[in-house]
Amino acid sequence: MTEKNEKLEISTASRLSVAPMMDWTDRHCRYLHRLMSRRSLLYTEMVTAPALVRGGALHLLDHHAAEHPVALQLGGSDPAELAEAARLGARAGYDEINLNCGCPSDRVQSGTFGAVLMKDAPLVAACVAAMREALPDGPEVTVKCRIGVDDQDPQEVLPAFIETVAAAGVTRFSIHARKAWLQGLSPKENREIPPLDYGLVRAMRARFPALHLSVNGGIATLDAAQVFLAEGLDGVMIGRAAYHQPWDILGRADSRLYGQPDPFDSPGDVVRAMMPYIDEHLASGGRLHQITRHMMGLFAGRPGARRWRQILSEGASRPGAGNALVEEALDSIPREEAA
Repeated sequence: MTEKNEKLEISTASRLSVAPMMDWTDRHCRYLHRLMSRRSLLYTEMVTAPALVRGGALHLLDHHAAEHPVALQLGGSDPAELAEAARLGARAGYDEINLNCGCPSDRVQSGTFGAVLMKDAPLVAACVAAMREALPDGPEVTVKCRIGVDDQDPQEVLPAFIETVAAAGVTRFSIHARKAWLQGLSPKENREIPPLDYGLVRAMRARFPALHLSVNGGIATLDAAQVFLAEGLDGVMIGRAAYHQPWDILGRADSRLYGQPDPFDSPGDVVRAMMPYIDEHLASGGRLHQITRHMMGLFAGRPGARRWRQILSEGASRPGAGNALVEEALDSIPREEAA
């Protein structure tokens, strides 16, 4: 496959992406999500460049071959360190390297990266330029950002930020359509309280027609995703809804957004398809709850969902728990839902 074709494939995949989410989108979560959609783009949790480069925590790059297309999200603000972390990510086989300019948590701010980088577009440009130079034949470097932080005027800050960073060679941005308040709001509140401004993201689509722009924030259904795509956005990134109702978002994504067959007919089929992976994980010394915690929402909104969650949450952490418990939980789902 040529480099041009590889870029085209990842660009197409990002019509729908599952947002990077700390403590959620680990490799087990991504394997589950990939079973439901073979086309959408998956992201890792944010991995800090210092952890990889200074801490040698290369295990954070572990992923299953089945996860592709999959992007590594990096956090950092030192161009040289990010360049080396990008090299490590490329060596590990990731299809995209993404720089986090959107996370508002205290621990991210203390490292001078995440959403605080919205205040320093030239530094972001230097970071992505160094990353791109480190990957002359490697995966594409992209950016995930907010529309602004604190008292910034998004109408001024966002276009200036995009223009500066695009000049350094970035052609794909995922824009969380909310400000981040670095003081006074928790990370959870920063996902909910600042008002969404989808109109500004649409305006960026018109202002930067050569760029690939995805919208993120508050999108909870495939219907909503299709509206954004029909309006001209290049991609839609969904976070919490894809995690808490994975079947509703990913189970029909391939047919509705990519014109391709869906891999499975029901969430019950997905559970059965997870069992060999669970067996492999347990055989290597893993614990059942490390996987099943990501499966709790598979039957969200369907009969039997509460009992499914109860059996897994109460039993998956017990010593020796395995697929027999998963089978028991699946048996609690009415046959027409689990078939």
